[in-house]
Amino acid sequence: MAHVKLHIPGPVEVSAKTFQALCSPMIGHRGQGFKDLYAKMQPQLQALLSTKQLVYLSTSSAWGVMEGAIRNLVAKKVLNGMNGAFSDKWLDVSKRCGKNAEGLQAPWGSPIRAEDVDKQLATGQFDALTLIHNETSTGTMSPLAEIAALKKKYPDVMFIVDAVSSMSAVPLKFDELGIDVLLAGTQKAFALPPGLALFVCSPAALAKAATMKDRGYYLDFVEFQKNAMEQMTPSTPSIPHIYALNAKLDEFFAEGLENRYARHVKTNQLTRDWAARHGFTLFPEKGFESITLTCVNNGAKPGGRAVDVAKLQKLVKDRGFLIDGGYGKIKGTTFRISNMGDETPESMNQLYAALDKAVSQL
Repeated sequence: MAHVKLHIPGPVEVSAKTFQALCSPMIGHRGQGFKDLYAKMQPQLQALLSTKQLVYLSTSSAWGVMEGAIRNLVAKKVLNGMNGAFSDKWLDVSKRCGKNAEGLQAPWGSPIRAEDVDKQLATGQFDALTLIHNETSTGTMSPLAEIAALKKKYPDVMFIVDAVSSMSAVPLKFDELGIDVLLAGTQKAFALPPGLALFVCSPAALAKAATMKDRGYYLDFVEFQKNAMEQMTPSTPSIPHIYALNAKLDEFFAEGLENRYARHVKTNQLTRDWAARHGFTLFPEKGFESITLTCVNNGAKPGGRAVDVAKLQKLVKDRGFLIDGGYGKIKGTTFRISNMGDETPESMNQLYAALDKAVSQL
């Protein structure tokens, strides 16, 4: 089958170089070879997240760590920031874990705002907060630094942040933010195949987890810390993914993190410019647009015709590219274009050319 290049919000395109790293010879996960591999990556992971804490590797989707955070850190009640399909789901996950949970609902396309979080935490009901930094269903990025600043006011509240589609594409300074958990999956901005998550915990989070009697084992944060101190994981990890992550981290630092962040800003702006040229507006509230994907309103193009999103997808796919036709309740009324991972202005321009031809046929 002919390859169709992925420009969906995840999984994203994986390079041949990365696939080659996945095929590295197998090693034992309790042997010195694995310990050396993990130890080599640890300083890079810490530099990536600007932290002195150990960074953990979990063979799971990011949702595994998200559920783990609920089980490890919620004793009283959790406030779930909700402004899209995935952040909305965190409330359901919290309840399925048997936790007392309440949603802080913002309209889809609007960010979670610090003043709204402050108002809820001031009630004293909550000992944990969940936030999705970059809500991929709507292409909306919430102001993480402003929300994280509230941690000083509420030191006993665990601040849990999903950075699944922003980590490695925008600066995330864990220690400076002062939050308690920062997590991501690798199938988005890391440009790796799905199946690996990474996360970091504050000392306060580890101390809180140690008091939780029903935190389980597979995603026990205390076990992750204990094993990471020995350059290991609590359970058998996906070693091929970790080889690929090792190769990817080398690429990140060869490019330079600041250059990587600037590249994502540039390619994202190119997509916004493409949308504007064709008369489209963006779905997110102005000033809170994602840097790693663009959620485009399916408004009228010049001439007054509405866009058939399904047809647009097919026409673009026929030219070798896959874009997303919208998610959840805004499927069809929006479409999404990813620029995260390895994409460059040159590679994005190939997509825009295909999109230009497709739009001309609608």
